[in-house]
Amino acid sequence: MQNVAASTRLKLRAFTAAIGFSLVLTTPAHAQTSEATRWHNEAQAVTITRDDWGIAHVHGKTDADAVFGMAYAQAEDDFNRVETNYLNSLGRLAEAEGESAIWSDLRQKLFIDPSELQRQYAKSPAWLQALMNAWADGLNNYLATHPQVHPRVIKHFEPWMALSFSEGSIGGDIERASLKALQAFYGHDGETVVIAETPSSWAEPSGSNGMAIAPKLTTNGHALLLINPHTSFYFRSELQMSSDAGLDAYGAVTWGQFFIYQGFNQHIGWMHTSTTADAVDEFAETIVHKDGKLFYRYGSELRPISVRQITVAYRKSDGSMAERTFTAYATHHGPIVQEKDGKWIAMALMNKPLQALEQSWLRTKATDYASYMKVAELQANSSNNTIFADDKGEIAYLHPQFIPRRDNRFDYTKPVDGSDPATDWKGLHALNELPHLLNPPNGWIMNTNDWPYSAAGAYSPKREDYPRYMDTVGENPRGIHATMLLTGKQGFTLESLITTAFDSYLPEFARQIPILVHDYDALPASDPLKQKLAGQIAMLRNWDCRWGIASMPTTLAVFWGDTLWDKMDKADNAEGLSMYDLMAEKAGAKARLQALGEASDRLEKDFGSWGIPWGEVNRFQRLTSDIVQPFNDAKPSIPVPFTSSRWGSLASFGAHRWPGTKRYYGTSGNSFVAVVEFGDKVRARAITAGGESGHIDSPHFDDEAERYTTGNLRKVYFWPEELKGHVERAYHPGT
Repeated sequence: MQNVAASTRLKLRAFTAAIGFSLVLTTPAHAQTSEATRWHNEAQAVTITRDDWGIAHVHGKTDADAVFGMAYAQAEDDFNRVETNYLNSLGRLAEAEGESAIWSDLRQKLFIDPSELQRQYAKSPAWLQALMNAWADGLNNYLATHPQVHPRVIKHFEPWMALSFSEGSIGGDIERASLKALQAFYGHDGETVVIAETPSSWAEPSGSNGMAIAPKLTTNGHALLLINPHTSFYFRSELQMSSDAGLDAYGAVTWGQFFIYQGFNQHIGWMHTSTTADAVDEFAETIVHKDGKLFYRYGSELRPISVRQITVAYRKSDGSMAERTFTAYATHHGPIVQEKDGKWIAMALMNKPLQALEQSWLRTKATDYASYMKVAELQANSSNNTIFADDKGEIAYLHPQFIPRRDNRFDYTKPVDGSDPATDWKGLHALNELPHLLNPPNGWIMNTNDWPYSAAGAYSPKREDYPRYMDTVGENPRGIHATMLLTGKQGFTLESLITTAFDSYLPEFARQIPILVHDYDALPASDPLKQKLAGQIAMLRNWDCRWGIASMPTTLAVFWGDTLWDKMDKADNAEGLSMYDLMAEKAGAKARLQALGEASDRLEKDFGSWGIPWGEVNRFQRLTSDIVQPFNDAKPSIPVPFTSSRWGSLASFGAHRWPGTKRYYGTSGNSFVAVVEFGDKVRARAITAGGESGHIDSPHFDDEAERYTTGNLRKVYFWPEELKGHVERAYHPGT
């Protein structure tokens, strides 16, 4: 802690540096001086306290002050990720990364219009404007006081920009539109469509785990909450933000956003899992050319196609800038994103940036279930299920609040006929029409990105009571695993909930391996595979289907599963079976056994034996500050015991081989894990993948890595008395 005199000198130097830097900017000097003065005054109302894990505890006099400080703190930790998220959300990534990003920028610009966001900012309530202003000021103050930091594109943040990225999900609804199909539609005739193809087994199932335990099942009589998002690593910051106005929230913040996305305050906790509900639809439009103009058929009408020009700027290979202009089309259903079977496909999705930002912020200040549900009435959450718990002992499940009401006769998982008015959205479902749970008698609620119809065991919402578009996937192996662990269990504690979150059982292998063993047993003695696979089958036959660093069967099973998965991904699937059913029912004994042979050969080639401990293969490695990490078998790495969630592991580590590597290195899965107990005073434990800082020279770049791989969650310093003795430094932004 600095003494007052030193602190004052540092503040004055930072203030002077900020003003000096402002003189080199292109806007008028008097405007820059005024801006720097405002930033300085805002900074004096904010204190950032870094704990001994580098985590920022930001306190301001007002909520806006807290936002200013947390934006500044995020920029300190990883400005590159903050800026990149806004390059993505504003459709400006190609200005930094070149032509390869043109199509993602065009996709974004089909839905995001800066002039419309500016209008929405102008009409937003004063309290929200103040937060957006403070957010931009915090980032701009960081840039002004860190002239050594050179933004790739955005040299000055405007308050309205916060509306371009306002819901918080790792992949927004817009990303449902295929870039390959978009390029095929809007690209030049004869232009090569190049999209990198990767094995499907490399794609880690997206989503998260959430569990809420009612007081009657806990030792202390307090509700418990598991917060376990599965995202790409380093996608979110961990911090606390509080104010004299009553704000006090802790948790995971998507880089560049100014609200706690998944976390808790003094009274409540909220965990978001990616939903399987259908809230994004495609409409197949019948296009008619008439009198040199474009129309689309809607009932008995011919309606004009909306046409506008979209310009995408991009950086050329020599560093100079260029532009491409596209003629973009839309119907009342939404922008045209591809052509399919002679029809133009329009995409409809939630586009409520103002309400989404309001809802994202206001829920962090809710104090109980009733106030949380009041915020949910904004109905601007389209992609998240929510698991809720509070200090009154209430637990709940919420389906996404933005669910369009549709005619259940139609299958909205495929493009529907846009010319038929009956397929149109008919407003939104009221909250009481959605799958929902509050304090079910079994005493627990969970979701693992699967349907809501097993969220509370026998007390779950009933599938037959809801339209089919409330779920598009069904149950998954993690859901089966969670149900198995929660059913009939009592005496939960904070510590035992951590144990539950890291339970090593792999239920999908418990299903698939006996089928493989049966295939082997049925082989005639003369088959070459009978001898080749004898040792492997013996190992798998006796396996308990649990992962572990020393487990050889885990390695063999994962390599076999990944090999068969890729084979079946290319198989005909007219029946619409899940990949798991394809492996178990359609692959056939020959393909399953050959896949085991190929997996064994790969292990022998890469590691000298098909019997290799899982921890020798499955590794955590963080070598650079790059957003896209490189991997190197010759560099230090840490063994990871848990597997991909594909096989039912609740703890998720999405890993595979990379160019030039033999080992598996993870890039997604468990990214932030927290367990929270709501008693007289909330208490929590948490862990973040790697560390809080994105700077390789920081001690907090990878100081949590070993704890992360072992599930050894550290204590969260939520209360001032918990933080005492664990302060690394405290300062005002800019000092």
